[in-house]
Amino acid sequence: MDRRRFLKTTSGLVGVAGVSGCLQRLGFETQSAWRDPPLVEDRPDGVYYPAIVEGMGVYETTTVNGIGVALMHSFPHRFWTVTGPNKTKVVVSSDDSLHLMASVWDVESGTVLPTAVSVDIQNEEGNVSTTNLWSMLSPNMGFHYGDNVALSGSGEYEVTVRIAPVQAARTSPFKGRFTEMRTAQLQFTFEPSETYDLPIRRLGDEAGTRGTVELMQMDGVPAPVAPPKEQLPGRLLGEASADDAVFCTSLVDEERRFPEKDRPYLVVSPRTPYNRVLLPGMSLSMVVERDGKAVLETGLDGTLDPDLGYYYGTTAAEVERGDTVTVRIETPPQVSRHDGYETAFMQMSTVQFTV
Repeated sequence: MDRRRFLKTTSGLVGVAGVSGCLQRLGFETQSAWRDPPLVEDRPDGVYYPAIVEGMGVYETTTVNGIGVALMHSFPHRFWTVTGPNKTKVVVSSDDSLHLMASVWDVESGTVLPTAVSVDIQNEEGNVSTTNLWSMLSPNMGFHYGDNVALSGSGEYEVTVRIAPVQAARTSPFKGRFTEMRTAQLQFTFEPSETYDLPIRRLGDEAGTRGTVELMQMDGVPAPVAPPKEQLPGRLLGEASADDAVFCTSLVDEERRFPEKDRPYLVVSPRTPYNRVLLPGMSLSMVVERDGKAVLETGLDGTLDPDLGYYYGTTAAEVERGDTVTVRIETPPQVSRHDGYETAFMQMSTVQFTV
C-alpha cells in the first residue's frame, strides 16, 4: 500500500480525518508523519527520551512446542542497524505499510530467547513478503524482533514465523532445549485505521534528556529484562558502565547449573540503564590480573539461563580474592536501535572489577 496516497484520500477503508486531526494536534504534517517523524537534534551519547513514542497493537499470540510467540504492529518508522562497530540508518519507504514485530520466549520459564526470527506473509493471492526480522531495542518495547513491511492492501494475512535454534550456550536447566527450528502460524487482519490510529505521544521538554520511558506491559508476554543485580548468584563483584551499558558481575562457587559445576564461574550480565533490558549480540573477553601480571585471558560465552536470561560467562578457577578482572567489549551489541537507543552502546571498551 502507498501510505502517502492512503493518507491523502478522504474515502476508502479508514476515516482519515480522524488520523489527520490526531497528527495535526501533535504538530505533524499528515503526509510525512511516518516518513520523517521528529528526531531530537542534540542527542546525548547515551540512552535518551526520543521526540515521540509510538503506540503498539497486538495481533495474536500462540505457542509452539513450549515456545511463546507474539505478533505486534505499529507505524512504519526509521531505525538503525548495527554491523560490527558501525550503524546504518534505515528510512521508511513509501511502500511500507506497518512495522511488524515479534517476541519469542520459553513458556515454562518466561525466558526471552535470543535467536533468528523470519516471517513469511501470505494473503489469499499468495506470498506477499518474506523477511528476516531484525533483533531490536526500542524504548517502550525493549528487546524484540521487527522490520518495516510492505503489504498489498487491507485484508486477511497469514504469517509463518520461523524461529531458528538458539546458538547461545545453555545452563543445565536448558540442556537439550531450543535446538530445532520451530514454526508458528498466526493470522492478522490489516486495517490501516487500526495501525494508523495507534497513539503517538510527544514527550515535550523530556525529549533529548537522559532517561527512557517505561516498558509496555503485554498480557502473557514476558518483559525482556535482566534480573536486578541483587538477584545474581554468587558473590557480586560490582557494576560498571561502558557507553551507558551497565555490566553487573558476580563470581559463583560450585553451583550445579553452570558448566564445570565444581569450579568457580564468572557471570557478566549487561543491561540497559533504567529498564535493565537484555543486551545480547556482544563479543566479550576478559583478563584476570594479579600483582600486575595476567593469570587468565579468555573469551566469555553468551549463555541462556532461566533465572539470568541472556548473559556472558566462563569458568574461572584461577581467580582469587584481590585479583582485577577486566572485561573487554570486542564488539558492541549487534542489535538494531530505535530512536532513543541509537547513540548508546557503540563506543565500548572495557569495564573493571576487583574480586
